[in-house]
Amino acid sequence: MRKYARLKEPFVYDDKNRVYKIMIFEADEGFCLFEYSSADAVMCSSDRFYGSLDDLYGDWNSLIDENGWIEIEDPLPFCQHDAFIPIRVRGRDAGQPHWGEFETLRDGEWVEYRPA
Repeated sequence: MRKYARLKEPFVYDDKNRVYKIMIFEADEGFCLFEYSSADAVMCSSDRFYGSLDDLYGDWNSLIDENGWIEIEDPLPFCQHDAFIPIRVRGRDAGQPHWGEFETLRDGEWVEYRPA
């Protein structure tokens, strides 16, 4: 299960860090909350872990906009759980990950992806 929501107002951590949207991913041991530092971010800038969905909703539901939680498909195999598009670490599917090097699915082929 994955859902995302946009915040009514950016959540401000400090002078430099703001959160504009969030995503929930249900993991075996609980719930990951991914935080995005711009409205158009594709990959998260930070994350949190929650043991229960009730606790997560308790912290965030009052901050999300009128569109509420929007369900999206789970990521493709080997892809990043926090990414809004298919992105994976190069070589991860073959058991030889090249950390920091990403690829994305474009027209049915995996091509190099460089985060902006």
